[in-house]
Amino acid sequence: MTQSALEAPLRGEVIVVAHMNVQERRARLVRAAFTVIAERGIAGATTRAITAEAGMALASFHYAFASRDELLTTLIADAVESETSALEVTTRDHASLEDVLVAGLSAYLDGLKADPHRERAMLELTQHAVRDPDTRALAVRQYERYRMLARRSLEAAADRTGSEWLVPVDELAAQLVALTDGLTLAWLVDEDEVRAEATIRFAARSLASRARPERARPDRAHPDRARPERARPSREAVADREGRGERG
Repeated sequence: MTQSALEAPLRGEVIVVAHMNVQERRARLVRAAFTVIAERGIAGATTRAITAEAGMALASFHYAFASRDELLTTLIADAVESETSALEVTTRDHASLEDVLVAGLSAYLDGLKADPHRERAMLELTQHAVRDPDTRALAVRQYERYRMLARRSLEAAADRTGSEWLVPVDELAAQLVALTDGLTLAWLVDEDEVRAEATIRFAARSLASRARPERARPDRAHPDRARPERARPSREAVADREGRGERG
């Protein structure tokens, strides 16, 4: 699903359903379902509420989906695929790995504060997927994707700061996902920015401690030691050997 399917609420828009093809109807209903779930939870996401949010007649629902469960399955799968990054990795001159991680997590928090409805909906969808044996695999895939995106972010952060991870990046990616989950849920509950920022600093410091900075890497700190050279003999020693008819 493209990002447009998860954009702002639809209510108040006037549409002519007869002129919409099946894909357009499906996309509109998915978008409406996401909004309803964010506001009312899965239990409140009835077909009546979803079609009302979409500005469509209730009878038109089954032209797009066979059931509410099919719509929810489509929504979960598409919402997971719409995730494109774990952290926004940017660097400035002489930034440390910890600084980069703090900046990335702070940007994540800014996105959460700007659109808390989206994360509420994602939490609802994850819990729904886990409870249903038919959709549990989607929740597993969701977290596999989160960890993959986290791994990419960590690799980019290390590369841009010249650092080297000392443990498998997949292990760190799983920790980063767990940390962002905790950060998300805690902020949605109490909206305490001071506590959230302290959590960000703790997470960044903990992750950065598992890496070796550029200046500490043996191949970078002392490049002259990387390829030890054989000491050159003095001119006097060379002349003495030549005088005795020796070589080398």
